[in-house]
Amino acid sequence: MMVISSRSLQLKDFRLIQSIHETGQLGLAAEQMAMSQPAASRMLASIERLVGGPVFLRRPKGMTPTPVGETLIRNGHNLLNGLDQTLREISSVSEGLAGTARVGSVTDGSVAFVVPAIQELKKTATGADIHVDVAPSDVLVEGLFRGEYDFVLSRIPPKYDKRQLEVRHGRHEEICFMARAGHPLAQAPVAPLAGLASCEWVIQAPHTPLRQAVEAVFVSAGVELPDDIVNTTSMLVMVAYLASSDALAPIPRQVADLFVASGLAGGLTTLEPEEKILVSPYFLITRRNVMMSAVATRLRDLVHAAMNRSPG
Repeated sequence: MMVISSRSLQLKDFRLIQSIHETGQLGLAAEQMAMSQPAASRMLASIERLVGGPVFLRRPKGMTPTPVGETLIRNGHNLLNGLDQTLREISSVSEGLAGTARVGSVTDGSVAFVVPAIQELKKTATGADIHVDVAPSDVLVEGLFRGEYDFVLSRIPPKYDKRQLEVRHGRHEEICFMARAGHPLAQAPVAPLAGLASCEWVIQAPHTPLRQAVEAVFVSAGVELPDDIVNTTSMLVMVAYLASSDALAPIPRQVADLFVASGLAGGLTTLEPEEKILVSPYFLITRRNVMMSAVATRLRDLVHAAMNRSPG
């Protein structure tokens, strides 16, 4: 069994591997790293001698990673991300800034907890560099494992090892429906499921937790599912479609309340289904044994405190 010393591979080796993976061409990778192609070729050959086999397969359409290459790419990505994060924080300290926090969240969590926590943080950490992504759970957890997020508010897809994660406080999303204020069902205090099913819907794709939760309630009540559906993950597309049609959209209540109460999407209102609809819970998730910046830790703690205060 070959034993590779941690001192054998250097940061520049991982950067070359990442560049080849991104460009698919040794020449382009060499150009990206400001070195000659022969020098890049020699470096790659040295790496392959160290690991005992090819890192990439040379194909007519470009270079593709071997299983060994995929391992180096994945771990190298985390290593380089961690180094870049360290350098950014050192720069932030020298410039009098508070550091960087990178957060990913499902829609409900971003509105209910992440935005208020950022506003609380910014009262004192005015120079904090905050990045927030809203995405499906599989994208968020993959990003967390790749080192792209300090923490996420997300569900945990089955393929991930939960032993590598620290999971805190679960929250359910309650679903209502949103439609234009002049919608035929808008005046009813509670909209019957049959009436909702007969309308055109704008909704997330079938595999998403929200779609599954909504459909489960209709099936359980013996109500036919709608067959006039527009599938989209874009909030902008959804709002534009609702405003100009008699379609309706199942949406987390926190998000609907934000749109309606603040007038962000003028002329929209909420409809209450006769049966409560709850989506499977999402959680506050970090990776075990991974250090976060002080500002990211503080932001996570503010989100956690808000989730603990809020019922649900």
